[in-house]
Amino acid sequence: MAEGDSFAKFMRRVRGGDEQAAVELVRSYETEIRREVRLRLSDPRLHRAFDSMDICQSVLGSFFVHAPLGQYEVEEPRQLLKLLMAMTRHKLAFHVRKQRAARRDHRRIEAGGSAAALAPAADASPSQEVAGRDLLEQVRRRLSPEELQLAELKAQGHGWAEIALAVGGTPEGRRKQLARAIDRVAQQIGLDDAAPD
Repeated sequence: MAEGDSFAKFMRRVRGGDEQAAVELVRSYETEIRREVRLRLSDPRLHRAFDSMDICQSVLGSFFVHAPLGQYEVEEPRQLLKLLMAMTRHKLAFHVRKQRAARRDHRRIEAGGSAAALAPAADASPSQEVAGRDLLEQVRRRLSPEELQLAELKAQGHGWAEIALAVGGTPEGRRKQLARAIDRVAQQIGLDDAAPD
């Protein structure tokens, strides 16, 4: 976080798509996310299928799609870390289940067999991934006009009571409407394989 920035101001920059703020967030939390994966990934055979960087990219990718749309409300760094750790655990659990399902089960791979086919791809680094705004634009294009209006109002910092007053409905109903819309779009583009509770 840049010197002189309050956490609230920093998060507004992140939600607003500020590339420098995104890079700062990645720099601040990437190590913690990767450490959490390494601590929880106890089966070394799963390292052939994915590693801590794969999960880190997935977590940060989801975060940078959802945050500008107002889905995450965090007021302090500790809350942000807690959110990212919950996302990490859910993403990791999803990937482990996926690898253990049917033909992907790492336990069926013979030594020296087809393990190379499961090697993680050399994807872009997290900072390159979050720097691109294409993903967020793709999400916005898939939202209905009403859903996009909710996302924009939330991204501008309006509370749900204020949003409901402006567009109608109840605060909880509007919050759920946007959450369902974001989940739907994230699934359509293959981004959200697991979300935190």
